[in-house]
Amino acid sequence: MMKHADVSDEDLKAKSTIHLPEGEVLSWDYLVWVRNHPIVWNVPTYILYGEKDHFQSLETMETFAEAIGADLSVMPNGEHWFHTDEQTEFRKKWLKKYM
Repeated sequence: MMKHADVSDEDLKAKSTIHLPEGEVLSWDYLVWVRNHPIVWNVPTYILYGEKDHFQSLETMETFAEAIGADLSVMPNGEHWFHTDEQTEFRKKWLKKYM
């Protein structure tokens, strides 16, 4: 989200919090907490990712999925929010696969 908003670590540290136009809030305290508390994952995890997600890159998702041993599914032409009829149908089929 910081990259998408063109916010550097230095910018966030100086301002402490930054409100993004999308309604999200970036917080320096939260960023520091996350970096100081790495994820320890020990549950089966399945990730659905939209190929056209503008918040996270596929490379980031692949790295994260590999680090936690998750199964990563990528929807061609999918977005961050699965909201169109096509995306909703894809998500429903994907959910059935893991239920």
